[in-house]
Order: sequence, then C-alpha cells, then structure tokens
Amino acid sequence: METKNIMIVGVGGQGTLLTSRILGGLAIAGGYDVKLSEVHGMAQRGGSVVTYVRYSEDGKVASPVICKGEADYLISFELLEAARWIPFVKIGGTVVTNTQKILPMPVITGQMEYPENIVDKLESKDVNVCAVDALSIARELGNEKAVNVVL
Repeated sequence: METKNIMIVGVGGQGTLLTSRILGGLAIAGGYDVKLSEVHGMAQRGGSVVTYVRYSEDGKVASPVICKGEADYLISFELLEAARWIPFVKIGGTVVTNTQKILPMPVITGQMEYPENIVDKLESKDVNVCAVDALSIARELGNEKAVNVVL
C-alpha cells in the first residue's frame, strides 16, 4: 500500500489537532505505520491551523510532512482555509469542507473582504469537492458543537 496523506485544516479552537490525533490513533489501532505533524502558529488568535496525518500498511512512512500536490484528502473545518490549502491536494484528490465562514481579523477590521465563490473556485481545480453546511446539520441534530462529527 502506498502512503496516504490527509491534511486537516481550520482555525484555532475548531478541533483540528484533536481530529488528527483521533485519526492517527485509529490508523495505529488498524495496524498502520502513522506519522503526525502540526503547525498552529497564531491559532490562539483565530489563526490558521494545519495538521498532517500520513499512514501506510507497509511501515514506510518516513516523514510526517505533506508537500504541495501530495495530499490525498483535505478536510477543512472553515471555507477560507480550504482555499488557502488547496495547492497541497493532488490531482484527483478529495476536499471535504465545511461551508462555515469564520472571519479573519483583516475582514473584521474592514481591511479586506472575505472572498466570494470559494466553493466554485475549489471545484474548478482537478479535485473532488464535497462542501457541507455542517453547522446547520449539527444544529438540526440538536448539537451545534458536533460540526466536526458531521464532516
């Protein structure tokens, strides 16, 4: 089995790190060799968070880092983060994104506008896109904190 690469992206506080640890733990329990890595810079101030989960059956995962064009899957908890990290998804890869928008500080202060038509732009790439209004679904199910579970 070739190494599979999953990127999980979002904004600080959305559960990106926890999700990567859960996926990594499941892969280990399944007998896979797993490497995890995380970058969370200004996460405490609403900044971007990205984690990498790499796994393989044959025990040959040498590095935890995923380079541009190598991600098989991109799981995004926030729409702008999907756009930010789309260059890392391989041709034919899959993007699963929440359509929720969390406004970054430059948008809040009026210095920039939140980009429009992000889903359309993602779909114009050579990737499979599944855009989900996970927040609305979680609310309908009675637990808006379960957004990531919906994804």
